[in-house]
Amino acid sequence: MSRILSSSTLVFLAILGFLVFWIGGGMLNRQPPEKAQPIEVQVPEVAASLAEAEVIQPRTVLFGNVVPNQTSILRARTGGIVEEVVRQGIDVRAGEQLARLSADDREASLARAEAGLRSAERDYDAARQLQERGVTSEAELQERFAALEAARAEVRAAELELQNTTLEAPITGTVSDVIAEIGSFVQPGGDVLEIVNIDPLIAEVEVRQNEISSVHLGQTAHVTFQGGRETEAEVSFIAPVATAETRTFEVELEILNPGEDIPAGLSAEIALPMDEVTAHRISPALIRLDDAGRIGVFTVDGDGETLRFQPVDIVQAKAEALWVTGLPDQARIVTISQGALQDGQKARVSETPEAYRGVLGDTAESPDIQDPDSAAALLGAANAGEMRDPQVE
Repeated sequence: MSRILSSSTLVFLAILGFLVFWIGGGMLNRQPPEKAQPIEVQVPEVAASLAEAEVIQPRTVLFGNVVPNQTSILRARTGGIVEEVVRQGIDVRAGEQLARLSADDREASLARAEAGLRSAERDYDAARQLQERGVTSEAELQERFAALEAARAEVRAAELELQNTTLEAPITGTVSDVIAEIGSFVQPGGDVLEIVNIDPLIAEVEVRQNEISSVHLGQTAHVTFQGGRETEAEVSFIAPVATAETRTFEVELEILNPGEDIPAGLSAEIALPMDEVTAHRISPALIRLDDAGRIGVFTVDGDGETLRFQPVDIVQAKAEALWVTGLPDQARIVTISQGALQDGQKARVSETPEAYRGVLGDTAESPDIQDPDSAAALLGAANAGEMRDPQVE
């Protein structure tokens, strides 16, 4: 027995008993776990106002260049030295003489051609009389007639060559540039001067494909020139095919300029009215971005407590108000909130205080922003949630 219960065995049994006693005592003294308390979901408080849609006629604001109605380069039909030319800046009418080239030997060529014509006429008359007497043949008469026609052609060519030394205005307008000065030699087809017609002026703009259906011939647009001068213009041309690179349509507008006091080459802002639409007027501060990057506003559902994110399209943008589509004719739009909102979220909804009613766009008029897409980008910033409604202190 003493052999079996050695000292090491007794030590092992003592340690084991101590461990059993220590663990068992801990289990007996352990307090039961407390029951988990339910997490209270905080319901946000928001304020909303009833907004009603209105019929508006939005305008798209485009920028373009103003160019002359006509531009013509007067070119020499024959070669020669410039002996006379009008000065730059004068007004001319179509058919008016503007320049003259040296005649050189063209007058002598014309005199020789006229002398040859008289000789051919005498030869033809003599041959005709002889043919009537039966002395000469019909072939001889036809040969004399051909020589007569050739002489007449030489006279016409010589007259034209001499006439082409006088250069006349092809259009009515203003001489904008004298290219060939007096004493210079010009080749046939060489540039002599430039004429521009700036009544009317032509404004050239590019219209986006989603707006081209609202542009019509004869449509009136408002034009603001660089410097602040304003006038009206009329659509005179709409390109039938879009530009392949930009997918935009070239549109030209005619601007009356009877006094020619508006110069060509100015930059202009053209406001074109679009088709009427039904839209809501809201403040830019109400625009938000969802996770997909869409712009929209939060509205209150029919139950009066559920929030909905409603994507919208901006059809008109001004400095302090937007007109958007995509909402029902009557919508309760969230105007004031605390923290981030989510689609389908429950909220305690109250009416917007009178001091904040301006967030629905009840503000004064202001100049149009150029592009609704750009306006949305400026208002929406780059990340969802950067736009915040006015916060309640």
